[in-house]
Amino acid sequence: MIDFRYHLVSIIAVFLALTVGLALGSTMLQDPLLDTLESETAEMRGQSEDLRTQRDVSERLGNGADEMVDAAAGDLLEDRLLDLDVVTVAAPGADEDTSASLDRRIEQAGGEPAGRVELSEKFLNEGEETFLDELAVQVSPEAAELAGSPHTKAGTELGRALASSGGGRSSDGDGSDADAEPASDDTGEDSHDAEAALSAFTEAELLTVTGDPVEGADALVVLAPGEEAGGQGSDSEATGAALDTLTEALHSEVGPTVLAGDPSSADHGHMLAQVREGQTPYSTVDVAGRSVGDVVTVLALSAEVQGDGGSFGIGQGTQGFLPDPLPAALEDGGEVRDIDDEARRTVRDGG
Repeated sequence: MIDFRYHLVSIIAVFLALTVGLALGSTMLQDPLLDTLESETAEMRGQSEDLRTQRDVSERLGNGADEMVDAAAGDLLEDRLLDLDVVTVAAPGADEDTSASLDRRIEQAGGEPAGRVELSEKFLNEGEETFLDELAVQVSPEAAELAGSPHTKAGTELGRALASSGGGRSSDGDGSDADAEPASDDTGEDSHDAEAALSAFTEAELLTVTGDPVEGADALVVLAPGEEAGGQGSDSEATGAALDTLTEALHSEVGPTVLAGDPSSADHGHMLAQVREGQTPYSTVDVAGRSVGDVVTVLALSAEVQGDGGSFGIGQGTQGFLPDPLPAALEDGGEVRDIDDEARRTVRDGG
């Protein structure tokens, strides 16, 4: 018969074994384990310091490039947008400082910032598409012929209101750009009221207007959302698709158009990266927001005007950091200088 003493001896043996195991583990394994951990920690600390140094060097190089561009921008941009009026269309979350900087660069290029249209979140919201569609039809002088998605329709009417010719270009049946005649009423007079159309979008809280962009755009810069506003996810994908559709419609009506964003906008899943997955008829730039990038944006717009646009910057899908060769300066005198509809068409088509 097993008595209490047997259980007591068993319990003491178990605790003794645990004590011996702990003692052996702390003496035989402690040094190798600690050495390994200390080595890995030191290696990670070294990698962190190397990355910090690389970041600091990159920042200094970037700041130096900005300083150099600031010094040379006047010569680099001179007459690249001579006598062209440029309207900025800002997506929700676009950086206001970038918009102001681009206005200064446009002026350096001989152009004129003609105003700013700031889209509200409501404009690009999937839940507002029915309302957007109905409003576009209401303000259109050609409602029966208005086709496409709600953002295509709204972009067409917004572009018609902004275009300097009152609606300069449209897409014909084979998808190529064609010159569109302004809509007329039965008296033969232009029936499109650009100011009323833009006011309708404003009163519906779809956008706000700064300056006087009505029928003031020879070219457009569309600003993508900034880093904090341009995240990932299904909402961002829907917003990116809507902005792409809208920008394409604006381009069809106005002409030369650049969609510009900061470097984060070209990251996988962000807006410019989404847009570049397809074939866009307008240009894109992913380095806006600092001096060198704003100059690249204006050069890209000038290239667009001369029929040689593309995708520029540092993200995937770009053809180079900036247009190469650089777009020509628009010359003083002659058909280019006078920028009437025919001259603008000639420059835009690269003729």
